[in-house]
This record gives sequence, C-alpha cells and structure tokens, in this order.
Amino acid sequence: MTDIKTLSADELTHVCNADDLGFESTADIAPLEGTVGQERAVNAVNFGLGIRTQGFNLYVAGKPGTGRNSSVLAHVRAKAANEPAPNDWCYVNNFSEPYHPKAIRVASGKGPELADDMDEFIKMAREELPRAFESEDYGKRKSEIMEAIQHRREGLLEELQKEAADLGFTIEATPVGIASVPLTPEGRSYNRDEYDALPDDRKQEIKQKGQKLQDSTNQFVSRSRGLEKEAQDKIRDLDREIALFAVGHLLEDLRAKYQTCDGFGDCEAILNYLQEVENDIVERLDDFRSQEKKPQPGVPAAFEELAESTYDRYKVNIFLTNKDHDGAPVVHENNPTYNNLLGKIEFKSRFGFVSTDHNMIKSGAIHRANGGYLIVQALDVLLNPFSWDGLKRVLRAREAAPENLMDQYGLMSVATIKPQPIPLDVKVVMVGSPYIYYLLYYLDDEFRKFFKVKADFDIEMARDDRHVAQYAAFVADCSRQLKLKPFHKSAVAKLVDYGSRLIEDKSRLSTRFIDISDMASEASYWAQQSGNDMVMGEHVDHALEQKEYRSRMIEDKVQSLIDDGVIMIDAADAKVGQINGLSIYDLGDFSFGRPSRITARVASGRGKIVDVQRESQMGGPIHSKGVMILTGYLEGMYASDKPIAAYATIAFEQLYDEVEGDSASCAELYVLLSAIANIPIKQGIAVTGSMNQHGEVQPIGGVNRKIEGFFAVCRSKGLTGEQGVVIPASNVRHLMLKPEVINAVAEGKFHIWPVETVDQGIEIVTGMPAGERQPDGTFPKETAHFMVDKRLKELAETAKEFASPQLSAPSSENKEPAASMKKKAKP
Repeated sequence: MTDIKTLSADELTHVCNADDLGFESTADIAPLEGTVGQERAVNAVNFGLGIRTQGFNLYVAGKPGTGRNSSVLAHVRAKAANEPAPNDWCYVNNFSEPYHPKAIRVASGKGPELADDMDEFIKMAREELPRAFESEDYGKRKSEIMEAIQHRREGLLEELQKEAADLGFTIEATPVGIASVPLTPEGRSYNRDEYDALPDDRKQEIKQKGQKLQDSTNQFVSRSRGLEKEAQDKIRDLDREIALFAVGHLLEDLRAKYQTCDGFGDCEAILNYLQEVENDIVERLDDFRSQEKKPQPGVPAAFEELAESTYDRYKVNIFLTNKDHDGAPVVHENNPTYNNLLGKIEFKSRFGFVSTDHNMIKSGAIHRANGGYLIVQALDVLLNPFSWDGLKRVLRAREAAPENLMDQYGLMSVATIKPQPIPLDVKVVMVGSPYIYYLLYYLDDEFRKFFKVKADFDIEMARDDRHVAQYAAFVADCSRQLKLKPFHKSAVAKLVDYGSRLIEDKSRLSTRFIDISDMASEASYWAQQSGNDMVMGEHVDHALEQKEYRSRMIEDKVQSLIDDGVIMIDAADAKVGQINGLSIYDLGDFSFGRPSRITARVASGRGKIVDVQRESQMGGPIHSKGVMILTGYLEGMYASDKPIAAYATIAFEQLYDEVEGDSASCAELYVLLSAIANIPIKQGIAVTGSMNQHGEVQPIGGVNRKIEGFFAVCRSKGLTGEQGVVIPASNVRHLMLKPEVINAVAEGKFHIWPVETVDQGIEIVTGMPAGERQPDGTFPKETAHFMVDKRLKELAETAKEFASPQLSAPSSENKEPAASMKKKAKP
C-alpha cells in the first residue's frame, strides 16, 4: 500500500503571530491611506478618471463589501479637488419666445451674483418707476403734450364751425359722432314742417352744401384721430424717456459690470439679456406705474401672489452653481429616478389652472455633475423606469435640458416650456456587480460605447506582510470611525486569520472589508460587555462563536436529526456499497457542511450507470457531468478486454433537494467499486473531491465547512481515533479549520488525508491496496482493482450467457438464418 500521511495540526491553518505585527494596539497605528489590496482596480480607476475622450466612462464591478464605493468616491474626490470648478448655468426668460427659455453660461460661482443683481434691479425699478411717473415734472410735461394737442384740435373745430356757418349749417356733437344741422335765414334750426315746406331747389341746395360740409367733417375726424395718435406716441416717448431716466442708470451699472468677460462667463449673452429686459420693461410700464401696495385685508393670497408673479419674468433661475465648490463637482446620486437624474420642470396651480415658467426648471444630477463626476449605482439606474434610456440619451447627445417624463415619451400632450439644452462634459462612474456588467455588455449595444473602462474589485488579496499591515490599519480606522475600543495586537491577529478563513485560503486574505468591519464591531461590543478597555483576541473568538450561534439553528436541527437516527449516518464499522459524502447547506447568510449517505447497487446489465438524482430530476448538470466522468474512468480502467456488463445505481439517500456540483464524484466512484467488488468501506471516513477520467483528484469548494461538518457528527457519536476526511491534496492550501478540529487532529482523534489520485483514496477508505496494472494487463491479486476487474469479468460472462442472439454477431462457422435465431432467443 502507498504510505499516505495524514496532515499535521500545523498544516490545518495559518496562524498570525501577534508579536510579528509590530504594535501593541491599534492606537499606535497611523491612519490607513489608499485602497487595500486592489492594485488592478485602482489602476483602472485612475485611467478611467484621467482619460477625457468621449465614451471612456467607468464601470466599477465587484461584490458588495469590497470597498468599491468608498474607494471610488475617495479617488474621484481627490482628482476633482485638483481640477477647476466648472461654469454656473442660469435660465432666463426668452422675451421673444417665452416657451423656449434661454440658458446663460456664467463663470463659476457667479450665478447667484447675477441673480442677486437682477433681483436688486427689479426691486429698485419697482421703486423708481412709480416715483418718476408720479413726479411733478412728468405730470407737467404730459399736460403740456395734452394741452398742445387739445389746442390744435380746437383750432380744427373752429375752422369746421366757420365753414359750417358760411354754408348755413351748425355743428353739433352727438353720441354717435358729429352732426351738421341746416339753419334758417334767421339762424335757427329747421323743424320738420318748415323743411318739408321748402321748395325742391332749396332742398337740393341744402343737400349739396351738407355734402360739402360732411366731407370737411370727415377730414376733421381723421385729423383729430391723427392728433390722438400723435398724443399717444408723444406720451409713449415721454414714458420711455422717463423710464430710461429712472432705471437707465441701474442698467448701465449692470452693463458696466458685465461688459468684460473677465470672471463672468458669456458676457455677450448677459448683455443681450439686459437689453431685452430694458425693452420689455418699457413695453410693460403699466406693471410698474403704481406704488407697491400693502396686502389688503380680505384680499385672497392667490391674488397677491398673482400680482407679484408679474415680476418673475425678470428673475434669473440659478440652474446650477459651483459657488461652494473649490474643485470639480462630485455628485453621488443615491436615488437615480428619471427626474432626479435628468432634471424636471415643475408646475404651480392657480385658480384651478397649472402654469410654469423658466424659474421652475430644476436641475438633475447629470447637470450638477457637469464639468465633474457623477457616481450612480447600476442596479438603481436599471430599476428606475426610463433612467437608463435617459442617461444614454444625454451621453449620446452630450447635452441635456430638463424635460418631464410625460413629455419625453408622449404620455400626455401638454403645452409647456422647452428649455435650451446645456452642453455636457461629465464623467459617469457606474458601480455594480459583474453580472450586471456582462448583462449590459451583451444585451445593450450602446453600453460598450459609453462605458469603455472596467475596474474589477477583487474579493481577495495575497497574505503578505504589506497587506497584513494594511489589514491592521483598516482595523484601526474602523476603531476610530465607528468609535470602537482600541484593538490589541492579539485581536488584530485573530481578524487577520478570520480574513483568510472567509476566503478559505492560507495564503490569501478577504477584501470584503464589510465583514471585517462587522466582526470588529461585534468584538468591541463583547469587550465592552466584559468591562475591558481594549479588544483582546478572546473577544474576537467570542464574537465569532456568538455570530455562528445566532445563525446555526438549522445546522443544530440537522445535527439533532442525525443524533436521533432520523437522518441515517454511520461513523464507525465498514459496509459494502455505502459511503459518507460531504455536502454544503447554503442558507444565504450562513452555510455549513454535513455528511450525506451515498449508496450503490450493482447487477448484471448492459454497462449503464443510473444516477438516481438525475433520473428523478433532482440532480444539476454539473453533478450529472461528474457521473459521466466516472463512467469514462470505469471504461478506461476496466473495459479494455471486455465490456462492462453491469447495471449500477447511485443515490444520495435522504436528500430531497437538488444535488449540484461534482465534489462527490470521488465518493461515488469508491462506493460503486465497493458495490461491484463487495469491498467494505470504512464508515468513519468521509470523502470529498472531484475527479477526472484519468483518476486524478481535483480541488473542490467549501472544504473547511465539509470537514467541520463531519467532525461534528463524529464528535457527537464518539471519536474513535480512526475517523477522518479524505480531501484533494490541492485543497490543503485552503484549510483554515476551527480550533476544535485542529486540537482533535493534534491528539490523534481525527485525521485528514490529502490524496492526489483515486487509488490513494481507495486504499484509505477500504484499507487494502488499490493495485497497479501489470505489463500483462492484469492487476495484482488481493488488490481492489483486481477484485473489481474480476467481478466485472464474471458479470460479462453472465451477460454473455444470457445475451440475445440478435445482439451477438454470428460466427463464420455457424451462420443461421434470422428466423431460426429468433426461435432460439430467450426472453
């Protein structure tokens, strides 16, 4: 037999020596700088943030707890702090097209100043204009204009009256206009009888004179209207002159301030806006003529608000400002709804109607991040309706204007404003899982166009001195930031070992720092409960025990069923066709290992191995693949000189959920060989390991939990000193076992055998040599392979004896007709 050594206690874990850490407590450690163990991801992040070419946005992939969010945020903020703050943007009224507000670029931090200047200007205008129009000078000049026009009108009227008198008429004003009345020689008006008594030639004469006078009257009316229009024009010119005199100096001050572009952004746009404001005020002077009135009792507030809103047309809407930012903006949008991400247009209700204007345009995260960086969670963007499509649209167009969702997708036809889009220059950082990345990459063609840089945050890092020191610094940071008690070096060493156990590798450490942080918090709590001022190593051990105790209710129930014999597991003696495989129960937040009884039965047949789990549709594809590989091994090992004429069934007993994975393929092989050759298998030994068709044992996952699960069963049933677990040799590096298992191994009460081939495993579980094929193709006697090969030959002979002639090729010496062969065939 091959001499297979069991693992020593020292090979079952990797203990961090607290004295090698170089400090007494975390109070002596400097704050952590940079990101721990993510060199590749940090390199990708720096590249993605540095390159400014369009489309090189960043997707940060990794599992939660690896520090992807905090690391990205720290790197983005550090880079943004050294970049200039971008321009402010304001929306103003478009007086020529009110439904299309204009966007004005203002120098960084100057947007509020422009808005304040306009508010102050309107405030002063509302005071100066009423005062100017109520002044004595304005009244006098207006009266002069009206008097001059009235004097000229009276002159025209006198001329008309003189002409009427010469023609024998008088002029009378009526409600419907000017009427001409003929006069008698005595100078009075004709009555009806007198007029009717006149001769026809006299009537004709009066009619002709009346027609001539009517023409003069029409000319008088036309000239009077011209005088009225002239009066209106002169008063309008006077109003304009007075208005410009009253507020012109205010506007000139603003023009002088914004005349040069030094520090104020797009000065031409600002000056054009000021000119439009001036023109609009002159056209709407009636809004400014009356002195501002105090609210009157009994007048609804809505009316007061309506009157006040008249002046909103001159306000400047500070759409986005960087007044409080020293560098480029960094926006971390935690709720990327369509409106939060891309902005919106609000409405206000008055008297049952809704309205909006440029002052109700609200920016979104994409606008606030303009000139800087936007950080969003991929899953949140995808879960919020239309947010992903909207984000792609603005990245494609490189400009964005707030637009309500119902307008964008035609959900409702409403007359509303259409703001001028703002140019975008923003770096988008999307954080999510690798699954979402590949999902978008393959299903959305535009994703790879807009997110060309991927930063992968790993879940593990090498366990070397540098990373151990960074682990300790991270614990120190947790202690300070979370207000925990200082950690003694022994506690830090325990957390380092815990990091290796999380990743199940002696030479690696977990980078899921949320787990380390949580365990540090729990250990600090137990230190506080025990009255210690410092977290010691025993507090970390206690925290681990309590964490497991809170979660292992199902594990304890399963163990109770095993103890009571409800779940049948043997941990002693030897039996044919029965072995203990090892399984993992995954409950989400907690997982544990437990043995599963695997059985096999063999009979004469046509070389078929029935996987009961697969046939009952309770086996996954990987498990089915393992059984097929097992079949390939059997055919290559034993069917070179004969067919395998056996019918075998393999089943996991008392398992009622789906079985997945190939980690039981070694155990299935051993139990099958046991059933074929009638070789007993030691029930105190459990087996885990995958195999290939050449009989090499391959590594599996969850090796620590599997060993600990079987150890718990053996301890419950009584440790005999002959129990243990067979594992792949390539899994030795993954061993980070609990102290109770290590102590049992050190005392010789439990064993762990690493194997590289299935032959080594056969010798351990059966206690007999496996046997190597000799030059003549046979196996040595009294070996497992010899007994299996012998039994398979017997099954082949049996199958040949009962084989149907139809399936046997007739010899050249005895070729009988098919009909006679059918007569000889046995059922």
